[in-house]
Amino acid sequence: MTREQVYGRRPVREALRGRREVLEVWATERALAAEPWLREARRLQMKPERELSEAAGTRDHQGVLAWAEPYRYADAYELAAVERPLLACLDQVTDPRNLGAVVRSAEGAGATGVVVPAHGAALVTPAVARASAGAVEHLPVAVVPNLARYLNEIKRGDLWIYAAAAEAEQDMWQADLTGGLALVFGAEGKGVRPLVRRACDATISIPLAGRVESLNVSVAAALLLYEARRRRG
Repeated sequence: MTREQVYGRRPVREALRGRREVLEVWATERALAAEPWLREARRLQMKPERELSEAAGTRDHQGVLAWAEPYRYADAYELAAVERPLLACLDQVTDPRNLGAVVRSAEGAGATGVVVPAHGAALVTPAVARASAGAVEHLPVAVVPNLARYLNEIKRGDLWIYAAAAEAEQDMWQADLTGGLALVFGAEGKGVRPLVRRACDATISIPLAGRVESLNVSVAAALLLYEARRRRG
């Protein structure tokens, strides 16, 4: 049976609480003493830290590693079809830590889901699950073959698509964020690609009072998603 790794205390705990089946859990003696919930996991095995590091290929496992059934991606069109969706769309964001951080913020903000392109972008991996603190187990993540085409196809009167850009037509205080939204974020240093930007209804910026010219993509996503949530009440 095909299976995927999940490592880290929070990611494994959320996997156990999430939608996919966890097939096996390894934990060190120290992790078992610190995390009582681990003893309730099915097929739990106590292992030395060295074995976990070898299996995970990293020491960033915090003494907990699990194997679960493969991650189930959502249908991007179903996410857009709900009433007043709130989507975070990432245009060629390749850093797994950024994808994980965006998913974590989006889940906390009550977003509908995250949409990423199939090529030239990070997808859900153990490192992404770790960076998301397990949020990938609860928030739908969808993959589309072509992000620009997807944005053009989901457009409708009650779903507005904004591309985040430093030089934008309006800032986040001026924009209408109360209805259905797809917020598009580009990779650091590159921004949203021209073809993807043309598929958007407008651009939106985050006012910066300091000297830096831009924010990390995960920070920008968090700010806009939470502002949208605030506007929606």
